[in-house]
Amino acid sequence: MPKRPLILISNDDGVQAQGIRELTAMMCRLGDVVVVAPDGPRSAASCCISPLTAITIKLLKEQEGLSVYQCSGTPTDCVKLALDGLLTRMPDLMVSGINHGDNTSVSIHYSGTVGAALEACMKSVPAIAYSLRTRKQECDFHPYEEVIMSTARYVLEHGLPQDVLLNVNFPLVEELKGTRVCRMGRGRWIKEMLEVTDGRYPEGERAFRLTGFFLDLEKNAEDTDNWALANGFAAITPIGLDMTAHGVINIIDNI
Repeated sequence: MPKRPLILISNDDGVQAQGIRELTAMMCRLGDVVVVAPDGPRSAASCCISPLTAITIKLLKEQEGLSVYQCSGTPTDCVKLALDGLLTRMPDLMVSGINHGDNTSVSIHYSGTVGAALEACMKSVPAIAYSLRTRKQECDFHPYEEVIMSTARYVLEHGLPQDVLLNVNFPLVEELKGTRVCRMGRGRWIKEMLEVTDGRYPEGERAFRLTGFFLDLEKNAEDTDNWALANGFAAITPIGLDMTAHGVINIIDNI
């Protein structure tokens, strides 16, 4: 009897987050599932790792076809630990999320959700990151289930090109208009630091909190992830590990 596909799941919202619970329930319909996720929120962890501290892991749940572990490290730590110290075989698919908050445009560089998928991709494991454009901690994920299941099935059946992962983002809607395969939009975060003036800090010391607003530099470009979400579509963006600006190599060849 052929083995069921093995699916690894992680996130950056923590092992108890609703998004990862919903994603786990969906993936259990496609294969055997191992969840290795942080023991608490690790938002904006990007590809951060923990080289100076020991990483602990604890089994929270085990039943036929499903094991759930919490890890003291980052999302990337979780994937490294799963692939190199926990699983007895390489997974057929790694999925990350479902993140509470979208990861579009330049935000993918900060995202722990995408960071976990990138780590799997570096190890030649097909990977998908899923995110929802809302910070609400309790959401209805049913409008996105069909796209999640179809993309996961596609990757299980066909794989992905080497060094490429899928970054899938959803708008907060009751019904999707469809899907768009699109590129990262150009944008930047602005007004990111807010000074704290509540008097809790020593004299001579200033304190700031991270905040900010996203500035979309291509509002009218209909081929971007931000346009897709703003117009009710799920955005599916292929992301590559190779960050080389190939078109610039010849320009600076004589530098």
